[in-house]
Amino acid sequence: QVQLVESGGGLVQAGGSLRLSCAASGLTGSIYAMAWFRQAPGKEREFVARIFWSDGNTYYADSVKGRFTISRDNTKNAMYLQMNSLKPEDTAVYYCAARKLSSLIMVHTTRSGGYDYWGQGTQVTVSS
Repeated sequence: QVQLVESGGGLVQAGGSLRLSCAASGLTGSIYAMAWFRQAPGKEREFVARIFWSDGNTYYADSVKGRFTISRDNTKNAMYLQMNSLKPEDTAVYYCAARKLSSLIMVHTTRSGGYDYWGQGTQVTVSS
C-alpha cells in the first residue's frame, strides 16, 4: 500500500525558514517524480517544485525560485523542501505528490493531475 506522509510544517515569522519532509512507503524503486504543491484558503492548489527521481532534475514555480530548494534521498524514499526567506503569501497547506514509473498519467508534472499519490498535507503559516 502506497503512503505519503508530510511533516515539518508550523508557524514561522516572515523571513524565517522551515524544512518539510515527505516519506514515501510502498514505492521503492518505482518513483518517476515527486513534487510539492500548496493550497491556500479559497485558492486552487498550485505547483511549488518538482524533482525527477532518477537524476534529481528540479523545477520550481517562479514564486519560490531562489528561496525554496527541493531535494530527495533515494535510499530513504524521502523528499524534502527547504523553505527560506518565507513570506506571508507562502501560507498554505503543503502537499507532497508522487508519480510512479508505470503511471498511465500523461499530464505534465507541474499540474496536480500529473500525480498518482498524495499526502495528507502539512500546514505552513508565515506571520508578518
